[in-house]
Amino acid sequence: MAKEIERKFLVRSDGWRSAVETKSVLRQGYLASMDDRSVRVRILDSRKARLTIKIGRSAITRDEFEYDIPVADAEELLQNAIGIVIEKTRYRVPHEGFVWEVDVFAGEHRGLVIAEVEMTAETDKPVLPTWLGREVTGDFRYSNQALATEYGHDRHGLSHSA
Repeated sequence: MAKEIERKFLVRSDGWRSAVETKSVLRQGYLASMDDRSVRVRILDSRKARLTIKIGRSAITRDEFEYDIPVADAEELLQNAIGIVIEKTRYRVPHEGFVWEVDVFAGEHRGLVIAEVEMTAETDKPVLPTWLGREVTGDFRYSNQALATEYGHDRHGLSHSA
């Protein structure tokens, strides 16, 4: 079983753009959503698809299981997603020994930009780039799960500003 250990921040400036290594266009939706678990389907660049199961309540660490699935199956599953299908472009940005993933949202969440850093241990201390804004690790409102499944509900003051 794999562990997902990450921190998440709003992004305050475009300072990250000059260091981008790669980018991918993602579409993702949730087939199941509970407080401590979710089942997500994601299509990357219209060429690859994955089914992901996440379990756990910790703000930083969760169990994560991922499986490749046919893109055609993923497209069909997205038609049954709860809430909305998230659209975003993910940029991979190396910084001081860590790789940051900067998600620039399109569609219903246009204008929202979130950066995540995956770590190997909760005790890791990545150097925070100057382009980061407020930390939102553990704030469920900024989880992809909430952005997809709670869209259109009272979004509890979701802010796009860092």
